[in-house]
Amino acid sequence: MSGPSHGVDLSVVIPAFHEGHSLTALLPELSRTLAGLGVTYELLVVTRDLDRSTTTAVERAGARHIVPEQDGYGVALMAGCAEARGEYILTMDADLAPETTFVRTLWAARIGAKVTIASRYVQGGEARVPWRRWLLSRALNLFFRRGLSVPIRDLSSSVRLYDAAILRDLQHDARDLDILPEVIVRAFAEGWVVREVPFTYAPRLDGSSRRGRWRLAGAYLQTFWSLWKHHNSIVAADYDDRAHDSIIWLQRYWQRSRYRHVTDLIAAQGAVLDVGCGSSRIIVTLPPGSVAIDILRRKLRYARRFGRPVVQASGFALPVRDGAFPCVLCSQVIEHVPKESPILDELCRALAPGGRLVIGTPDYANWQWVWMEKAYGLAAPGGYADEHIAHYTYDELMEIFTTRGFRFEEARYILRGELIMAFRKGGAMMVHGRRVRQDCTLHDE
Repeated sequence: MSGPSHGVDLSVVIPAFHEGHSLTALLPELSRTLAGLGVTYELLVVTRDLDRSTTTAVERAGARHIVPEQDGYGVALMAGCAEARGEYILTMDADLAPETTFVRTLWAARIGAKVTIASRYVQGGEARVPWRRWLLSRALNLFFRRGLSVPIRDLSSSVRLYDAAILRDLQHDARDLDILPEVIVRAFAEGWVVREVPFTYAPRLDGSSRRGRWRLAGAYLQTFWSLWKHHNSIVAADYDDRAHDSIIWLQRYWQRSRYRHVTDLIAAQGAVLDVGCGSSRIIVTLPPGSVAIDILRRKLRYARRFGRPVVQASGFALPVRDGAFPCVLCSQVIEHVPKESPILDELCRALAPGGRLVIGTPDYANWQWVWMEKAYGLAAPGGYADEHIAHYTYDELMEIFTTRGFRFEEARYILRGELIMAFRKGGAMMVHGRRVRQDCTLHDE
């Protein structure tokens, strides 16, 4: 999709199908509401139907008529958005009753959000439709909301206000009504803020639909599966945060164990440089003066909500002076980059003399991890196991850091798979003996 804004504040995109009488009532009221906002605007009606009532309604309202290349709600929606010139894009159906006060609500709520949804299912919202339609709608939204772990109650609402720039950048595959949940889930996966405001949906005045129920149900299922894979990828902006409360016990246990061990090891060490922070809740615990760094902008968009400074940068060239931080954290990063990369040099450089380095990575010397990774690879082909291109072991990390003058202080395991180690810069050489406690913590002897 392309088309930057050209001095227009708001574009209104309305897909329609044989809804001339509805448009005749809706468009004049919509124009009055938009004029009352004091914004520059344009109205775009998207339809392949050129019946007289539709054409008359469009012409009288001074709207533009956009003809999509193919049928399908999603096709029509994106065809209209591609032609929109506004900084913001308001999408809505032609079948709404001619009461447009919701436009003012959406416009007022846009600050700080990239997508604002007029929601029927938050407190204060309502859907005035037959009970069977209401039940199907609620079931659909619950299915997508719970199945994809998206904290939005009305994923299928077509009444939305978008920041036009992000809508143009979002990828999409759906071609019918299934585009509605797809756009929201993809916005979340990019780290954008999505907000809901109460909305009362009134039933259709007139019009018809060519959407076959079974065909549409199949499209929804296909889109759900595609979004499930996308949103559960480690590159999704909120992956780490959601994993903390995952419905999958092992994933939840693993994330919470990592959180507990890491926060304990960085406690009372001073300001922390968190390299490869992702969207982990560990960011919330970082003390004043700390900085979280990641290469993926989408992760940092999401991480802003944790209230700590975030910086987009590569671990290969950290934008800090030598010895800038008394504590440096790098958890679950080094296995994703080649061993010959400068990341370990950069971690050591950024750490102040006498400071603590906390580093986490899988221990490939332990059969427990090797088999867990193989099992995960079978269950989720293309998952994170394929991205682990550097395999480290406990002994190897010991040698790497002790030869650099670091003193080993402590190490911890999660199910004998993930290894988290703490070293002190500039201390005495380590003592090789160690003991293992029942909590899988290793200490110097």
